[in-house]
Amino acid sequence: MSTVSDAPPSIWDPQYRFLLVGVVCLVTVVAFEAMAISTVMPIVEEDLGDLWLYGWVFSAFYLGTLIGVVTGGHSADRSKPVLPMMLGFAVFVVGLVIGGFAPTMAVLVFGRLLQGVGAGVVSAVSYVCVGRGFPAAMHPAVFAVMSTAWVVPSLVSPLTASLIASRFGWRWVFLGLIPITLVVAVIGGRAVSTVSAPAKTAQNQASTPIGRVVVLAAGSALLLGGLGMDMVWIGLIIASAGVLLALPAFIRLTPPGTLAARPRLPAAVLIRGVLTFSFFGADTFISLSLTSVRGESTIYAGVVLIASTATWTAGSWLQAHYGRRLGATRMVGLGGLAQAIGALVLAFALWSVIPVWFWILGSAVMGLGMGMAYTMLSVVTLDEASVGSEGAASSALQMSDILGVALGAGLAGVMVSVGDRMGYNPWVALAGVFVLAAATGMVVLALSSRLTRPAVTP
Repeated sequence: MSTVSDAPPSIWDPQYRFLLVGVVCLVTVVAFEAMAISTVMPIVEEDLGDLWLYGWVFSAFYLGTLIGVVTGGHSADRSKPVLPMMLGFAVFVVGLVIGGFAPTMAVLVFGRLLQGVGAGVVSAVSYVCVGRGFPAAMHPAVFAVMSTAWVVPSLVSPLTASLIASRFGWRWVFLGLIPITLVVAVIGGRAVSTVSAPAKTAQNQASTPIGRVVVLAAGSALLLGGLGMDMVWIGLIIASAGVLLALPAFIRLTPPGTLAARPRLPAAVLIRGVLTFSFFGADTFISLSLTSVRGESTIYAGVVLIASTATWTAGSWLQAHYGRRLGATRMVGLGGLAQAIGALVLAFALWSVIPVWFWILGSAVMGLGMGMAYTMLSVVTLDEASVGSEGAASSALQMSDILGVALGAGLAGVMVSVGDRMGYNPWVALAGVFVLAAATGMVVLALSSRLTRPAVTP
């Protein structure tokens, strides 16, 4: 006599396992690229020069990703996701080729822009595959696995990239990623091809808003460029022009009511940007703080950064196990609170009397908060997205995500630069960076109540 199991379906069940592996492969190749290029950039700058373009190597990638997530997400709402995914990989590989053979820093910046576009498309497609290929009950666990896919690249990629750059030259870091990307494209392509196209609706058949995306990227570039200028007043004018250009495009590319934190989907999109602003504004300057203020080595700084990577993954799994039970408001609120506490610990750890291991503690608490809140916001977004518009919803979320990273790191950099020009001790501006991160973490806590579903009146 056979019995029917009442156990809920698992992400490791045969019908989901292959797609899960494909999605993880998409995330992993982007993670390897991000960690490897960040590691070797000082060597690249020594070879190519043009230090003033150093920051734009990273900013161009962010801006390209901004374009990629929107175009990729909207394209996946109009066709099978495998089509934009393969196009994204093609652009990504072209960017790697340009980066590997770049004769000047300006050409490298262009290559990084293309890498960002390709990575953005692939990232958007991975979200669409989660929304369309797995039942809603599985989304927390799938996103937890996707977060875990960053751990191995975080541990392996920096060391591997350093060894390749020292033994064969930095160009082989870019070129060596090409065969890895092609293998992932084959594996991921086969898996993603199992995800069907959505039913045609007026919403998902609307044209891709490429013009608005370009305007948003251009405005963001002016904002970041203005924030980084030495001539403060001219920089403020340029940054203000960037805001005036980017803000209307952002409003049109996000769900109605995003800036007002309208409940559920709009609030999730807004909170995601505030959350990444907080985390990456602080995380970007941990290494500088440890080496310039506390006199520690870059090796110790790497240990501190690894701590946040590990706890981010742990927070993602906490969300997978307890997110549905606690609810989005509590989980995201706890994440924002942990983010604020961790950032304050880092601010106090600038003081020489505080044991240096407090840096590991503060970084770990921030990472734990990010894991709980970041992943839960992804779950809310896919829960609220209507059938056939998963790409538009996820691209809005990731667009806010990217802007938060860029603006958080950019504004923190301005604070450090202004402090240096005014002759302040470095710890003063860095303390301001961590306090700002703590304050925006509390904003996440305050906004988390907007994730509660409004009561339905009879």
